[in-house]
Amino acid sequence: MTDNLPANLPIVGRRGLMLVLSSPSGAGKTTIGRLLLDLDKDIALSVSATTRPPRPGEVDGKDYHFMNVDRYKQMISAGEFLEHAKVFDNYYGTLKGPVQDELAKGRDMLFDIDWQGAQQLAQNARSDLVSVFILPPTLAELRRRLQDRGADSAEVVANRMSKAGAEMSHWREYDYIVINESLPRSVNAVLSILQAERLKRDRQQGMADFVTELRGGSE
Repeated sequence: MTDNLPANLPIVGRRGLMLVLSSPSGAGKTTIGRLLLDLDKDIALSVSATTRPPRPGEVDGKDYHFMNVDRYKQMISAGEFLEHAKVFDNYYGTLKGPVQDELAKGRDMLFDIDWQGAQQLAQNARSDLVSVFILPPTLAELRRRLQDRGADSAEVVANRMSKAGAEMSHWREYDYIVINESLPRSVNAVLSILQAERLKRDRQQGMADFVTELRGGSE
């Protein structure tokens, strides 16, 4: 269909975007994110930095960027993180350089982070950010999903449920809201968001030259 197009047409490139998925534990953000990565090869999972030691089988640069606390704090001082936080006794964060390099190449990056991380990304790179908050259909369903995991004790489930309300109170800070009643529908909703955001005018690099060419070279 495109074999007869002129060879000198301007190339319309695209700047990548940062897609953030957040939700209370058990609402489905991790499952939705995993399926999204399987279905769309133009998006990759952002690799976080951490000061915790590697677990068996984990690979530096693939699972996490592992580093010691001194180096981590130096990088914070140098402004090398898009977002960072201390979780229990370890630090986690998103390195600015690797993400910005991928965005410049037109590669989209997926973030599975909480509302605090999303706030920091909004402060540091709002124009590149697309944020989606995943809600459960009911609290009873959220509890059932947490219990059905079978990996957490009743005490842990209760703790996660107690935090869910506070986490969900931040829903207004997100660009999009998806109620995860049906996993296939939720994944399709996020895919639709992703496709629409990719077509936004400001992300279409080279579009001005392309339109000028379409208009016969006139401004």
